[in-house]
Amino acid sequence: MTQVTLETISNLAKKRGFVFQSSEIYGGIRSAYDYGPLGVELLRNVKEQWWRSLVQQRNDVVGLDSAIIQARAVWRASGHEEVFTDPMVECRNCNTRHRLDKLEDPEQCPSCGKRGTFTEPRQFNLMFKTHMGPVEDEDNLVYLRPETAQGIFINFENVRRSNRMKLPFGIAQIGKSFRNEITPGQFVFRTREFEQMEMEFFCRPEEADEWFNYWVEHRFSWYTDLGIDPDKLRLRPHDADELSHYSAGTSDIEFLFPWGWDELEGIANRTDYDLKQHTEHSGEDLRYFDQETNERFFPYVIEPAAGATRTTFAFLIDAYTEEEVNEETRVVLRLDPRLAPYKAAVLPLSKKPELIEPAEKIATELRRKWMIEVDTTQSIGRRYRRQDEIGTPYCVTVDFDTLEDHAVTVRDRDSMAQERVSTDRLLEYLSGLLDR
Repeated sequence: MTQVTLETISNLAKKRGFVFQSSEIYGGIRSAYDYGPLGVELLRNVKEQWWRSLVQQRNDVVGLDSAIIQARAVWRASGHEEVFTDPMVECRNCNTRHRLDKLEDPEQCPSCGKRGTFTEPRQFNLMFKTHMGPVEDEDNLVYLRPETAQGIFINFENVRRSNRMKLPFGIAQIGKSFRNEITPGQFVFRTREFEQMEMEFFCRPEEADEWFNYWVEHRFSWYTDLGIDPDKLRLRPHDADELSHYSAGTSDIEFLFPWGWDELEGIANRTDYDLKQHTEHSGEDLRYFDQETNERFFPYVIEPAAGATRTTFAFLIDAYTEEEVNEETRVVLRLDPRLAPYKAAVLPLSKKPELIEPAEKIATELRRKWMIEVDTTQSIGRRYRRQDEIGTPYCVTVDFDTLEDHAVTVRDRDSMAQERVSTDRLLEYLSGLLDR
């Protein structure tokens, strides 16, 4: 198992165009990142696989895309305006601020090393405030959403009615969320702007425990199916004193990051808290009516909630491998082909027009199905190494023999094995390897 440091993975991310510091030419802005050409593809593929697993392949879950800015009353009803806080302390010596519950030693400042210099803890609300309209006053105050879940709850009846949904059913959403973290860090792990992948699964109260266990197992298997080493994953149930105010039970799927075990995804039994709160505050009846039993009740909700950016980071870390090949170190991202930014790279052996032309023709055909790169710079060996380092599963080499036998050499990233394949069956050949 390759031991990956945070510095190693962040350097690779910048070098190869996965992640850049936001506003870098102006000195950067802390905890904000831009996803480059490879990063945006990897992130898109992670979200696509999540959507495929939770929505496309099921008949009991539908999708939603709610607004980032919602009525302030939404966050009052959900409890976020009152309890969405972290305990913050400030060091009187160096003036840095820290989350009290994340300090290894609550008496020692991790920035300057001084002891006994912290102020009394105070609660800091994590929501970003802004104003709608031309006047910045209390009446026009709104928040950037700190989670996508509330957009689902306030649309529960809209979705149920328009799609004729019957319990049990889920509503899934992928979208941006914003949290004014006190101490963001660990590269893209904890940022103030991030993407969430959340699903609210509504069920009868007496079935909640069964569905909770189902979704814990389902979500854990999703990560291993996409290639994460099971030894780097673990399930951690929350203790009673760390449960959210709405939760009757939560389990985290944790990943072994370079700094230790940390949360990758949480699966929570939110009970009927949210629908009750929005019914009380809005005056709209969000109870579910069961025509078969003639009952009207608030469903319970099981919520698998993952960060798309954090999950992408975990896949990147897990895939990173260093190995010795011919007395040289080969860096390989062993990403599952479904996640790889480029599915194949087309490599003409020479820049001569007689090879560039057929290479471009092959790339055009493959692009009908996948993201493809054409790489013409440096030696073929260096180009192989570069594609290994960015996780490209297959390289297609066009050489001078191609002009005679109308075949190309397909190289496997992981085994480095090569096979000669005729150009007229290349698409079919790669489809058998890539399509799952």
